[in-house]
Amino acid sequence: MIDPSAKPAVVDAAFQAQVENKPSRVSCTINFDADGRQVGFMTVPHSRNDSAWGSLQIPIVCVKNGRGPTVMFTGGSHGDEYEGPIALLKLARGLRAADVAGRVIIIPTLNLPAVRSATRLSPIDGRNMNRVFPGNPDGTVTEVIADFVLTELVRISDKVVDLHSGGKTLNYVPSVVMHYLDDPDLMERTFAALQSFGAPIGMILRELDSQGMLDTAVEQLGKVFISTELGGIGTSSADSVGIAERGVRNLLSHFGVISADPTPPEDRGLPATRLMETPHADCFTVVAHAGILEMTVDLGDEVAEGQLLARIYDYEDIERPPAEYFAKKGGLVFCRHAPGLIQRGDCLAVVGSDIPARGPKRSEPRPH
Repeated sequence: MIDPSAKPAVVDAAFQAQVENKPSRVSCTINFDADGRQVGFMTVPHSRNDSAWGSLQIPIVCVKNGRGPTVMFTGGSHGDEYEGPIALLKLARGLRAADVAGRVIIIPTLNLPAVRSATRLSPIDGRNMNRVFPGNPDGTVTEVIADFVLTELVRISDKVVDLHSGGKTLNYVPSVVMHYLDDPDLMERTFAALQSFGAPIGMILRELDSQGMLDTAVEQLGKVFISTELGGIGTSSADSVGIAERGVRNLLSHFGVISADPTPPEDRGLPATRLMETPHADCFTVVAHAGILEMTVDLGDEVAEGQLLARIYDYEDIERPPAEYFAKKGGLVFCRHAPGLIQRGDCLAVVGSDIPARGPKRSEPRPH
């Protein structure tokens, strides 16, 4: 199925002008206009104590064949999330120019310093790659990378897919994710792409904090953006990697870039993608206590409004009763805190609701 994209999207003109007027300090060995398969690097200036004229070389692959959509895939925005890098490394090694109609740009380890250190934030500047967009060509290393991605790569892309999972501190039911969007046409096209991915859950997510996200930047430019949450606890599984691999190829098929048929879950004897949403803040449980976490429900459980989700024990005050947290709404435990210790202000759990049969409806503005 080819993604219908004839209608123009509503574009944030001021934001687009800001993006187009910022020269980047990053150089790249790829000629994005040339047909064929190219493997190269984005070279990011990085002067260090042990290398005065040092740089980071972030691997990038471009596979192009004639005219058609440009789809960009990124993984490793956070260095402790692994399904994305694995699936994209395999896609980058296996995709040939003869396989595509259009252009595929693949960056398996976008935040290379964080991937090297297996951390969420870059060890160089302590920045979260997915909270610094649109970036800054005169900023820190993470900001410079983000600036190049937006000004040079998103600019030439029609669709952007950014693969995430829960990292070391969260665990998710494997899901493909989008946001509520103001533009009805962009919402419709993005929702169609979400359905094509083939994950167990298709989640329309309300972010607690959307400032500086690649998601938000791409959406402001009127382009389809798809993300994922494919597991977590700082590792991967055969199941979660398989979902990522099939999902990226299903998207390429959906966008009309490859001719192979998509493989929906039903073809593998699995239930169809369950369409869900987190339409308001009550879906998120954030704690005001620190201590040892006892979950009283498991990931993927169905819970009722008011049901006990967890207890938090003060391990230095035996006489103090544990703090108890209850579901503010019923639904599926879509995400949970992973480590056995939890800190005040941490997200304990996210509960998702099934989307009504009539389809998603924007019920509350996303915060900006």
